[in-house]
Amino acid sequence: MTDKKTDNEEPAAAEAVDQEADEQEADTTDASKQDGPKNGDGPTIANDEPKAQRSRLQASISVRTLLVAGLIAALVAGIGVMTWLYLGAKRELDEQARAAANTKRAEQIALDYAKNAAAMNYKDLPAWKDKLVAGTSPELKKRLGAAADQMEQILVPLQWDSTARPLAAKVRSEVGGAYVVDAFVSVMTKTAQGPDPLQSTATYSVTIDSNKDWQITDVGGIGAAVEGR
Repeated sequence: MTDKKTDNEEPAAAEAVDQEADEQEADTTDASKQDGPKNGDGPTIANDEPKAQRSRLQASISVRTLLVAGLIAALVAGIGVMTWLYLGAKRELDEQARAAANTKRAEQIALDYAKNAAAMNYKDLPAWKDKLVAGTSPELKKRLGAAADQMEQILVPLQWDSTARPLAAKVRSEVGGAYVVDAFVSVMTKTAQGPDPLQSTATYSVTIDSNKDWQITDVGGIGAAVEGR
């Protein structure tokens, strides 16, 4: 009886051991499924893909940032160069415009003066003397006053009466703001020596100093209209 029982219990014990091994294997499989892939397994590469994508994105953003910064720097430099060129050109144009305006002003002053100096009437010489010294420097005013007194001795006996029409004026030179201008006027003159008026062209050399409020500092040709008559 004892031997039979032992034989029956051995298969039952073997089956229990096999069943326990199967349960442990099943538990191990379930645990591996729950824990997920370990380091070095194939699926780990899939988990690293987002990191690689972020790295590539960051590198792309860095390159774009550098390009944008470079473009902005180039644009700023271009604007700076253009501004410098514009200001330089504007300054040059302003200087040219100022020089042209000053030249025109000097020529107009000389032409007006020449017209007034050439128009003389023996009946009203004080008015002519006033125009002769108008706009001149104090030193020149004294010289012109003395010259007018000498010319009066000629104009009155000749019964001089002349009118003048401006023709042209041209700056001959300019040094340090002092302009030397040649002014030309057409003069129509009547005298006691003949009934018919005589036409002539008088030339005046007028020096104008823009540094002295555009005063006339020297005049040549005052007596040219009278000499030889």
